[in-house]
Amino acid sequence: MKKIIVVTGASSGMGKEFVLQISRKVTVDEIWVIARSEEKLRALQSEVETKIVPIVLDLSDVKSIKKYSDKLAEEKPNIRILANCAGFGKFDHTENLDADTLTNMVELNCTAAVAMISYSLPYIGRKGRILNIASCAGFQPIPYINCYAASKAFLLNYSRALNQELKYKQIHVLAVTPFWTKTAFFDRAIDPSRKEVVISYAAMYDPAKVMKKAIRDLFSNKDVSCYGLVNNVQRILVRILPKSIVMKVWMASQKLDGTPGIR
Repeated sequence: MKKIIVVTGASSGMGKEFVLQISRKVTVDEIWVIARSEEKLRALQSEVETKIVPIVLDLSDVKSIKKYSDKLAEEKPNIRILANCAGFGKFDHTENLDADTLTNMVELNCTAAVAMISYSLPYIGRKGRILNIASCAGFQPIPYINCYAASKAFLLNYSRALNQELKYKQIHVLAVTPFWTKTAFFDRAIDPSRKEVVISYAAMYDPAKVMKKAIRDLFSNKDVSCYGLVNNVQRILVRILPKSIVMKVWMASQKLDGTPGIR
């Protein structure tokens, strides 16, 4: 039975960084990489020694994930690690976003991760591991980023609860909660034709460092990985302060007044 690692969102950002780092740490027969761009997935082979198996899927279309399920049923691999790194956010007032964008965000950030885990579990053996990229946004409600933050809150709590449920099989689940991180995430999150929602970033972290800590935490059996001093301080503060105060501080720091016009 061949041993594999499965990574979604592997064509760029945190997903690609996970592939690069985990390939140097864990020995498996294949790394199955999932994203929409076959070209970018195939390009990974030049950067890692482990055999790369591209699987081209649009994870926002949950029905398409059946292709992954069918491949599992056919090959019956031993999944050592499943990393759900696919996701996206959109910064804007709710009234400026259409229903397709909002529901697509939930489907990719939440439903796809749940489906990937459900399909994968029969093939994850003892001491297998699951990593889900959540966000520090999951610790608090965030106006103008409300749907994204709520989807990450779901993924954070789902991961932590799942970790407890799967202990009897010695399967460990980790939720990674990055702060602002230098990735292509912002290319989709920000509409250049509109005024910016986020005008003040308390910190901007290197994805390689975020992922290095995440992988270390994955093998240290932690249930949450939170990289960076600013990230950890904010995590503590939003736990202590009333959420109404947290939202007012956010709005004030970004000069947002609650209207669709933003400013």
